[in-house]
Amino acid sequence: MKAELRAARPFLAWPGLSHLGYGVLLGAANGLWFMLVFGGADYLTAQRALRLHVHFDWELGIPLVPAMTAFYMSLYLLFGAAPFILRTRAEVRALVASLSITIGIAGIFFLLVPAVLAYPPVAPAALGPWQDLFAVADQLNLTYNLVPSLHVALAVCCIAVFAQQAPGWLKLVLWAWAIGIALSTLLTHQHHVIDMLAGWLLALLVVKAGYRKMASPALLRAAPV
Repeated sequence: MKAELRAARPFLAWPGLSHLGYGVLLGAANGLWFMLVFGGADYLTAQRALRLHVHFDWELGIPLVPAMTAFYMSLYLLFGAAPFILRTRAEVRALVASLSITIGIAGIFFLLVPAVLAYPPVAPAALGPWQDLFAVADQLNLTYNLVPSLHVALAVCCIAVFAQQAPGWLKLVLWAWAIGIALSTLLTHQHHVIDMLAGWLLALLVVKAGYRKMASPALLRAAPV
C-alpha cells in the first residue's frame, strides 16, 4: 500500500500556478514575520549592556571553512521547494505555520539569552572566492541572535516535513542536507554548538507537536515512512 502511495504521489512535481502562487504568498507573509522577530530581537539586544558567552573553549579551535557558505545558503532552496513537495494547501499552511511558530519561540529565547559570538571577525582575504557569498550570509545573520540557531531550526523543520513524503533513500539525502546545513553554521563561524543543538531540537519539537496536528490526518497517513 505504501509503495502504491509513493507511485501515485512523486516526491517532486509541478504544483500548478495557483498552488505555487499560494505558497509564495504564505512564504512572503512568513518572511515579513521573520524580519520583524529576527530584526527586532537583534535591535533590542543591541540596546542592552548584557552579553552572554555560550561557547565551549574548545570551539575556538573549530576551523573556518569558507566553502561551507554554500551549504549555509542552501537553506533558501528548501523554502522554494515547498510547493513542489507539499502539493495541498493544508500541508503548505501547516509548514508555514510551523516555521512561524519556530520563529516566534526563537525570538523569545533571543531576548532571554542575549548571546555574542566568541569568534573574531573574519578577514576577507581568508575567504577566497567565497568572500561575496559569505558577506551576504554574514549580513543576513545579524549580530546577536544565537540561541537557538534559527538557521538550523528552519532547515530541520522543512526537512522533517519533506522527509515524510520521501522514499527511504531520499530521506537519507534530506537528512544529510540538514546535517550539512547544521555543520555549516559552525564551520562558517556564524554559531556555536549550543545554538546548533538548540535549533535542531526546537524544530523537531515544533514539527512533532505542531505540523502533525495542523496538516490533514489523511495526508499524514498517506506520507511514506
